[in-house]
Amino acid sequence: QVQLVESGGGSVQAGGSLRLSCAASEFSYSSNCMGWFRQPPGKEREGVVVISRYGGSTSYVDSVKGRFTISQDNAKRTVDLQMNSLKPEDTAMYYCAAGPGYSASSCIGKLRSGTFDYWGQGTQVTVSS
Repeated sequence: QVQLVESGGGSVQAGGSLRLSCAASEFSYSSNCMGWFRQPPGKEREGVVVISRYGGSTSYVDSVKGRFTISQDNAKRTVDLQMNSLKPEDTAMYYCAAGPGYSASSCIGKLRSGTFDYWGQGTQVTVSS
């Protein structure tokens, strides 16, 4: 059982930056594919970015490309999401997710499927105009 704890959410004005962090109880095969998802108010959850931790392959949703960057710190067992040039439409509850990824391509596919085994409780990001 992998436990995930998100932190770093908050309120910011449009154009600002936030850094989210996801701390995992273990970095193992069970968490070799990780990602960030978000759910805006009244909308469905969508994938933001996934990372295949062993090879470092990543995939971003088009709306955040060039603004968001995912990174991992194996020593701290964290996966961070640096969010720059934030827009009001980025307002959402952000969730960290983890699961086994049998290959980089299978991990990348989880951006759309969202089929992760483990989820954090979420952290709220609010961007005002």
